[in-house]
Amino acid sequence: MRILGMDYGSATLGISVSDESKTIASPIKTIRYKSMDDLLTEIDSLFKIYKFESIVLGNPINLDGSISKRSEETFKFKSILESRYNIPVILEDERLTTVIAENVLISNNTSRKNRKKVIDKMASALILQSYLDRK
Repeated sequence: MRILGMDYGSATLGISVSDESKTIASPIKTIRYKSMDDLLTEIDSLFKIYKFESIVLGNPINLDGSISKRSEETFKFKSILESRYNIPVILEDERLTTVIAENVLISNNTSRKNRKKVIDKMASALILQSYLDRK
C-alpha cells in the first residue's frame, strides 16, 4: 500500500505518491479543477490505479503558526476526503514548501513557464517526503 500526498490550492491540487516501502515520494501530476466534483472525480481515478492506506495533506498554516484562511479550507477538504475514501488524512505543515520547490526548479534552470506547470506536484512531493522522513 502507498501514501497519497496532496498540495491543495484554490484551483489546483498537486499530487504525489509514495513507493510501496513508504520511503520515497514521487510527484505525479497537478490537477486543475473548477469544481469540487471535478476534483473528486480526478482523485477517484488515482484510487483505481493505486491502493492507498492514507493521505498526507499539506496544511498551509501561517509562518507564526496560526491558522490561515486557506488552512480553514484545507480542514473542510480533509473532512470530504475522510468521508469519501474512508482512510486517515494526516495534515502536514507545508510552510515554505512552494518556495523550496520553486528554488529547486530555478536551480535546475527550469523556465518560468515550465515551473508553473510542475510547482504544485513538486510541493506535494516535498510535503509527503517530509512526512515519510519523520516516520
